[in-house]
Amino acid sequence: MSQNPLHTNDPCGVLLIDKEPDMTSHDAVAICRRQLKFKKIGHCGTLDPMATGLLMLVIGKATKIQDLLMSEDKEYTGTMTLGITTGSQDKESDIVEEKEVPPFTDEEIDAAFKKYVGPFEQTPPMVSAIKKNGVPLYKLARKGIEVERKARAVHVTDYQITRTALPEVDFVVNCSKGFYVRTYAHDIGQDLGCGAHLSALRRTRSGKFTVDRAMTASDLKTATAEDIKNSLISLAEISLMRGA
Repeated sequence: MSQNPLHTNDPCGVLLIDKEPDMTSHDAVAICRRQLKFKKIGHCGTLDPMATGLLMLVIGKATKIQDLLMSEDKEYTGTMTLGITTGSQDKESDIVEEKEVPPFTDEEIDAAFKKYVGPFEQTPPMVSAIKKNGVPLYKLARKGIEVERKARAVHVTDYQITRTALPEVDFVVNCSKGFYVRTYAHDIGQDLGCGAHLSALRRTRSGKFTVDRAMTASDLKTATAEDIKNSLISLAEISLMRGA
């Protein structure tokens, strides 16, 4: 099938970015658009400004598989800080409550994590992009408005606690689309009775794509259009990866 010669050189594929702190997902898209001088670019799932790690940009015809890529399971590494509950369930907002952290054993902490394995329901945080009557919840939250949210079905395949140095607990979690790691940390803190918030977050995998293949955010800012095109994962490679 012949291509329209006007669009033969249009970039097409998936670009993996290792997002840096305080960069929004939209920032990464805007930088890529500027470097490529090409507008048809989207992203596969936002990462909070405080988070780092894998951000997938879809470019050109690859935007047609955006929803497919967004539906993949994800892997995150994170740190929760026990004893402090915040309004946003992460470190980016004011403290709501502080409690003393008991000298939990590894077994007690593991038992709290173990409750959230397999399918369960999770209530999205107010600081999220979910809309209520057409308005994103985070915009209502900024005005101090809290509304009722419907719990949503999510799934955790597995987890690992990698470090316990109270009040901090480091973990890895493999989860479904639509999973809120900040709410995961918050809920585990509530179950432990002392509260908790998410103090660090990094996305390391989405589907079969891993962050070790990603271009750094600083490299993206200085990359030429040719550099970016050479870093793209083609639709053909994506098809092979998904079929493997």
